[in-house]
Amino acid sequence: MQPIPFIPWVWRDPSWTGEPRQDLDDRPDTGLIGYEVEATDGGIGKVDEDNAKVPHDCLMVDTGPWIFGRKVVLPVGTVRHVDHAERKVHVDRTKEQIKNAPEYDADDHEGSRTRTGDYYSESYRLMPPML
Repeated sequence: MQPIPFIPWVWRDPSWTGEPRQDLDDRPDTGLIGYEVEATDGGIGKVDEDNAKVPHDCLMVDTGPWIFGRKVVLPVGTVRHVDHAERKVHVDRTKEQIKNAPEYDADDHEGSRTRTGDYYSESYRLMPPML
């Protein structure tokens, strides 16, 4: 059986995790600003207010002091699920994988997108998500 390929810029089908399907016609991250972001091994920060400045297929996360106040962009394909009751976004990558991701460069959006997509695609090739 072939593994499901990782597509960094597409929200996962919620039915894969048993969650009810949501209408995703609007910007999918509307209302997520301020949500905590949880890696597989702990919290990494919060969805930043600058999230509206990045494309709809990624999340801007402020890591706070965890990695010296760096903001990282996560492709929405890394999101395992969103818990609205707890105000948490769960991603299926580790803190180390997120820490080592390339920085977002607003002046070179396409280059950043390519570097980020390549980085996460390789991380999924090396370590597929645990469903």
